[in-house]
Amino acid sequence: MPRGRSTFNKRQKEQARQQKQRDKNERKTQRRQDQPEGVTVVDEEEELRQMREHAAEQAALFGLGSDDEPDSSDLLPPRKQVDR
Repeated sequence: MPRGRSTFNKRQKEQARQQKQRDKNERKTQRRQDQPEGVTVVDEEEELRQMREHAAEQAALFGLGSDDEPDSSDLLPPRKQVDR
């Protein structure tokens, strides 16, 4: 029994999707193989440390975490009650 045009198009589309997924996985595997061992872990730890320091500096700059600031709920206007 012959297949309809839409079935053919769906099959072609699915095959293209699967091929893209295979290509993507192949590129990912290649990047992992090309990446030097050990260096990545140290670099990531250093980057995380720098990000934490930067976050702490930003928090201090904007005064986040201090007790004298109003609560975020204090900044919102009171909600109006609607009678139903």
